[in-house]
Amino acid sequence: MKRILICPLNWGLGHATRCIPIIRLLIKKNAEIIIATDGRPLELLKQEFPDLEFIQLKGVDITYPDENSMIWKMIFSIPKIINGIYKEHESLKKIIEEKKIDIVISDNRFGMWNKKIKSIFITHQLMIKIPFAEKLLHHMNIYFIKKYDECWIPDMEDATNLSGDLAHKYSLPTNAFFIGSLSRFNKTSISIPSAITYDIMVIVSGPEPQRSIFEKLAIEQVRQSKLKALIVCGKTEIQHKRETINNMEIVSHLKTDEMEKAILQSKIIISRSGYSTVMDLAILGKKAIFIPTTGQTEQEYLAEIFMKKKIAYCQKQSEFDLQKALKEVENYRGFENVENENLLEKRIETLIN
Repeated sequence: MKRILICPLNWGLGHATRCIPIIRLLIKKNAEIIIATDGRPLELLKQEFPDLEFIQLKGVDITYPDENSMIWKMIFSIPKIINGIYKEHESLKKIIEEKKIDIVISDNRFGMWNKKIKSIFITHQLMIKIPFAEKLLHHMNIYFIKKYDECWIPDMEDATNLSGDLAHKYSLPTNAFFIGSLSRFNKTSISIPSAITYDIMVIVSGPEPQRSIFEKLAIEQVRQSKLKALIVCGKTEIQHKRETINNMEIVSHLKTDEMEKAILQSKIIISRSGYSTVMDLAILGKKAIFIPTTGQTEQEYLAEIFMKKKIAYCQKQSEFDLQKALKEVENYRGFENVENENLLEKRIETLIN
């Protein structure tokens, strides 16, 4: 029985949610799982897997600016990030010794590799979108990725891919493998038609203060619209709190099965354009309006390419106009259900055998 450490990054919930199908498959293969993360991802995974062992592994705390680009914030935070990577790397040595770890799977935590065991890095961002020094940052990114035995890319290799330039612009490192789109949702669910309960569903997510800014903006515009709406606030640390205010149901968070049901019962999804959300909506084949996190170049890029492909409509947060967005989204076809060809299962079979 393999003892496997799963370590998702703690910036938002997406890295944790896309680890859920990996954890499920590993449990199915009789692996012994320990999860190491902190913050809201820790609370989310505790609720999804209450019987597993957890380690609170602090990550680098990066707050998003109220406005403007995240790029300069990240540049000035480089010393802090490098120091965080070193601390992660040192913490992993102790965890391996104390918990007798055989394999570590890190979702975008750069310091979670060790030469004594097999180490896996999960990312869809082989290339990080910035308006300058793109190649330099790409080389830095690959430098850390090559520290790992394998790099798993949650996407398809062919033209049906969802990540665009992020995983397909430059040559891949030799340790890279495509594992198909990762979603905590069950593709078979779409075969059972769901009655539409909500005109719109708003999924609020991401680091602060941008998460709270988006929540406040969405609630105000939905309240004025009079449309029947569900707003999920992404506050996993709060007990399952639900309230109804006129035309809105507002809930602190939803577990996976509840979230899947709610998305299928909603006509239009309004959310960030984070990659994990994109994969979830692609699996379920939904129509979406994307409001990328202000200044986050990856989300802005993804929202732009899906708008160009007439798949999803997008607006800047500063220009968010719900009524206009709902009219425009009628001209977009929505996501089509993706096929993964069991790529993840094949990779896991190879890993544990």
